[in-house]
Amino acid sequence: MSILAEMFGGSPTKNNARQRLLDMVLPQDCLLCRAPSGSALLCADCAGELPRLPQPACPRCALPSPQGEICGRCQRHPPHFDRLIALYPYRFPLDRMIQHLKYGHQLALATWFGQEIAHVCTNESFDRIVPMPLHPSRMAERGFNQAMEICRPLAQVRNQSIDNACCERTRPTTPQEGLTLLERRRNMKNAFACNRDLSGQHVLLVDDVVTTGASASECARTLRLHGAARITVLAVARTLPV
Repeated sequence: MSILAEMFGGSPTKNNARQRLLDMVLPQDCLLCRAPSGSALLCADCAGELPRLPQPACPRCALPSPQGEICGRCQRHPPHFDRLIALYPYRFPLDRMIQHLKYGHQLALATWFGQEIAHVCTNESFDRIVPMPLHPSRMAERGFNQAMEICRPLAQVRNQSIDNACCERTRPTTPQEGLTLLERRRNMKNAFACNRDLSGQHVLLVDDVVTTGASASECARTLRLHGAARITVLAVARTLPV
């Protein structure tokens, strides 16, 4: 059966056929190397060569840990979330990709990121998917919440809805860049509010980048105060210590 016949003849494979036709008529170049990539954002070579977080890692903060045990920092100052999962280290080229999403409005990257992180938790059950909230002033400035955009394909893969109204950022915080860990924690103190009863629930909190974990931990603390029993943070990238 021809591609056009598949598309317009009512075949169950018409969606795949439509995509194949678009790939032929409007081929896409890989975002990183500009080689032909069909309908994919990255070609197979570039996608396969993206750096991954080193293993073994601390199960709480995802930073390298010799035997995969809880690291000393998490033992001394446990975060309010139970576990952090991230795919990539926040360095080239992931840092540029995330910056292009946030500041260049390349929302196709959010779709790709969401699909990628969906693969790491396919066998786990969550009661609620919550994107890390932005303050309204930052939302107005940027025009979108990158965490929410990453959540969309993730939720679609999981066939689960997103609770975008569960948690909100109640005050604008100063940029975290350049602050020490203690300063970041102080900066984020009481920056979130929750309007749901989360008693006994396992919440998946989604963000683009985790640097020190201060923002995620403070948001998780707020969710804990409203009854969340378990909180897993899922991020695209994690900043590694230098």
